[in-house]
Amino acid sequence: MQSNAFLKHKFLLLCVAFCGATLTSSHDARALSIGDSHELGFLWPGIQKKTDTHNKAIYVNHLIGMALGTIDIASGEVYFRSNHGFKSLPAAVRSRSGGGRTINLRTAGLYTYLLATYSGYGTEVWYVGNLNGIITIPFLAGWGCLTGWTLFGAGTIGVPDGGITVMLLGVALGLLALVRRFLMR
Repeated sequence: MQSNAFLKHKFLLLCVAFCGATLTSSHDARALSIGDSHELGFLWPGIQKKTDTHNKAIYVNHLIGMALGTIDIASGEVYFRSNHGFKSLPAAVRSRSGGGRTINLRTAGLYTYLLATYSGYGTEVWYVGNLNGIITIPFLAGWGCLTGWTLFGAGTIGVPDGGITVMLLGVALGLLALVRRFLMR
């Protein structure tokens, strides 16, 4: 009888370890840098107001509409579009702002663009639509320090990916069924 109880507990421990490993493996930690392959473009002199979210979206959308490797002057900014082409560049319509170097993007595709402002340097814009998890951005750019960042996406904020929600529900129901079967004999 004792060996049967030992096997039940060992099986439950194995199930918990498997679920934990499955859930923690979804993070894709990454560091972005100035001029890397995720760079969409750069603005100079850059946005210095933290609360100017509407104009930030206009600036990002202007960069999206530019040809690769071009320079443009509009809205009091000088735009430099990188030579990096991306599969899809939807318009930036919603945002979430913050400070600090570490940013949690959550699931891939929830946010599409990251705009970071640097005092005395300018504003860097990255494409992050294919990244998920926790990323870090540079604290220094040229002689300027990071003053804040804004994430942009193309839908509503806070809606989880349907596939992950269904997977978590299935794992939870499966575990309940296993616990009931092996512990309730």
